[in-house]
Amino acid sequence: MCASRPFDPGARGALPFVMPEASTSRSTPRTGSPSGVVDLADARDDRRLRDYQDRLRLVTETNRKALCRLFQTGLLFTRVGARLGRDLLLAHQHLLRVADLLARLSELSSRGGRDRQDPDAEALYAQVQALLARTSELSARSDGLLARER
Repeated sequence: MCASRPFDPGARGALPFVMPEASTSRSTPRTGSPSGVVDLADARDDRRLRDYQDRLRLVTETNRKALCRLFQTGLLFTRVGARLGRDLLLAHQHLLRVADLLARLSELSSRGGRDRQDPDAEALYAQVQALLARTSELSARSDGLLARER
């Protein structure tokens, strides 16, 4: 009966078929602002740089405190204290070098190229890691000496 007649949208009593929009728990509601695509490699590189900068601040503060304690306790004027003071000043020079390397890495990152694509970036990160480890070692040695002298 009805199947033999073609569908006429203007015909009386004909209802157009409208597909209801099904809402599922998997569908996300559309927002007015488009979401950007995040490159996870870039985000990882930025996080790595921030972590090293935070570590630099922490080690610099530890080194500064050790130098202050060495001077305030008067140990700086002993043979062992003078040697430790030289080591802490060497550590401070290492920290200045680390700050310079991190600034170079930040420039590489801001130019649009990812850190891991630059062959020099990994070498710079290795230098930063080695200098921070050496500085932490020197600062820890001073903490041990200052704790014994109290």
